[in-house]
Amino acid sequence: LVFLADKNGLIAIFSLFDSVRQDTKKLILNLRHSGIKRVIMLTGDNEKAARHISYELALDKYYASLLPEDKLRLVNELKENEGPILMVGDGVNDAPALASADVSVAMGLNGTNVAIETADVILLSDDINKLDHAINISKKTVFNMKTNIFIALFTVVILLLGVIFKVVDLALGMLVHEVSVLVVIINAMRLLTYKGKRKNEKRK
Repeated sequence: LVFLADKNGLIAIFSLFDSVRQDTKKLILNLRHSGIKRVIMLTGDNEKAARHISYELALDKYYASLLPEDKLRLVNELKENEGPILMVGDGVNDAPALASADVSVAMGLNGTNVAIETADVILLSDDINKLDHAINISKKTVFNMKTNIFIALFTVVILLLGVIFKVVDLALGMLVHEVSVLVVIINAMRLLTYKGKRKNEKRK
């Protein structure tokens, strides 16, 4: 609340509050689709403001009126009780909690230097939906890596068996090896075309 007064007394009272960005609602929904089990807000804002935002975004839980040490304590408690924690923040007050989280993300465009230096991942954009994209591209990358490892090991086993049973000569072995390398490279290059679009989203 902001009070306006002059020497004669109170003139007006203004109620100011932050509005929720429309893309934030979309982000919360996408995060749940990406496998994030619970979305919890830690904020230094007062209880009423936090409750309003939490209700509007349909968050699982919120904690209000927090100091930096409170956020750190809660992150440690959530890690112990809930499992691995991904924390997103952009302020000085978030830095201790970011450092304690299993994975921390800082909003690089508007974030403070200490938050950026502390975080594991920096989003160099004001678009909060890039968080969902970062999570999904990381999953795609890990899956791609596992697929390539499987292809490489499978090729090695086939070549070894071929050599043992004398059905693979040097020329054929080299050909199979080079083909497998090419397959691995092409599979990895598929990540360059990843746009992060969901099945229910229209491509532009």
